[in-house]
Amino acid sequence: MAATASTGGSGSGGGRKNGGADDKAAPPPLPEPLRVPVADSHTHLDMQSGTVEEALAKAASVGVTTLIQVGCDVNGSHWAADTAAAYESVWATVALHPNEAPRIVLGDPDGWSRQGAREPGGEAALDAALAEIDTLAALPQVRGVGETGLDRFRTGPDGMAAQELSFRRHVDIAKRHGKALVIHDREAHDDVLRVLAEEGAPETVVFHCYSGDAEMAKVCAEHGYLMSFAGNVTFKNAQPLRDALAVAPLDLLLVETDAPFLTPAPYRGRPNAPYLVPVTLRAMAEVKGVDEDALAAAVAANTARAFGY
Repeated sequence: MAATASTGGSGSGGGRKNGGADDKAAPPPLPEPLRVPVADSHTHLDMQSGTVEEALAKAASVGVTTLIQVGCDVNGSHWAADTAAAYESVWATVALHPNEAPRIVLGDPDGWSRQGAREPGGEAALDAALAEIDTLAALPQVRGVGETGLDRFRTGPDGMAAQELSFRRHVDIAKRHGKALVIHDREAHDDVLRVLAEEGAPETVVFHCYSGDAEMAKVCAEHGYLMSFAGNVTFKNAQPLRDALAVAPLDLLLVETDAPFLTPAPYRGRPNAPYLVPVTLRAMAEVKGVDEDALAAAVAANTARAFGY
């Protein structure tokens, strides 16, 4: 039975049949296939249109042969684990998104969740949700704990205590299960690094959708933290990201889509999907001044090392 990937939202396809460049609803065309296969280290198939089978087939046709499906709440983490169990080329990560934790505790209507508004549950509710994440993290098809971390863009001061508590608990879960820690860091660079230092980072740390500058990239490199770059590295206003990429070591680089979000130029604003990884990887190779195949080989080895696939 085909597993349906769509939950609506920003990943919906469709639009005019000609799929013209001005049709923001139309999926971008297939890029030229990569010669060296790579993985999409961070995607949200459950937020994209179509079926899992369709997504996997399109990705594989352009050399993206492994997908890391990321959980962001309890339901989504169960879905990620179930999907990874059903498909050999999918691995899962499980977590409460940073903006989900304060939503559970405070019932924050502006927090991140696909489950809608809810009544405040307090720390007991957060404990129960984290216990489910802990259980899922023990599964063999679950290769990471995340995305977790801190987000000062969406969560205000009232929610930061719950968010930081959740982050610390996820660090512990990742260490106990020997899984990669996948970090969401939005406008919280110093605090994310502080918590990692205070808690003691797991052996493998991945900064998903890396958003820091070149100086932070040097700090990450000193600690052996992996940096995963998404389609926003291609945006015109993203020179600080390109500067960070330029100084990041090859053996600490990953590539991702964060689909259906962050579609790379020239398709910004259209639905993103794992098959667009080659667009971002080629842009990364240009910034690094390295051969596309060499970067793909490094990224593939780094992803395999991080997630053990």
